[in-house]
Order: sequence, then structure tokens, then C-alpha cells
Amino acid sequence: EKGKTMAIVSYLGIIGLVIALATDGKKNEYTKFHMNQALPLDIAVFISWIPFIGWLLAIGVLVLWVMGIIAAAQGEMKRLPIVGNLELIK
Repeated sequence: EKGKTMAIVSYLGIIGLVIALATDGKKNEYTKFHMNQALPLDIAVFISWIPFIGWLLAIGVLVLWVMGIIAAAQGEMKRLPIVGNLELIK
């Protein structure tokens, strides 16, 4: 339960990640887990600006983004498909 709000905020784009990092999100394992799930999605958003191929990617990112927010809101540390094993924030 602790860190649930910042875990949800971390899925709100780059600004959400910056806010989560600024509020000591790296010290809370739950928040850090969800920040690691959200960061690849934020990176993929920039790639999705490419016409056609990027648009298909954007649909997948949207689905993963919704799955991540739901997991964070329910207090679960469920890994997302495809990007779930990446750990970019140590």
C-alpha cells in the first residue's frame, strides 16, 4: 500500500516518472518496480510518432499502459508482457 500513489503517477508519462523520482520513489520497492515498468512505455511513445509502424506500436503501448495502471492501483507487482523484465532504474 505504501507508495501506491507514486506507482500510479509513474505511468503518467515522463513528467509522472520525474515526479515519482523526485519524491524518493527509488527508496520504495513497490514504486521503483512500477517506475521500471513505466519507463520503457514512455520511451516507446517517442517511437510511436513514426507513421504506420509507430501507430501500431502505440496501440500496444496503450494496452500495456492500462495494464500497468490497473496493477499499480490494485497493489500488485505484476510484470507487463514484453517490457516487464527490463530494469532500467536501479
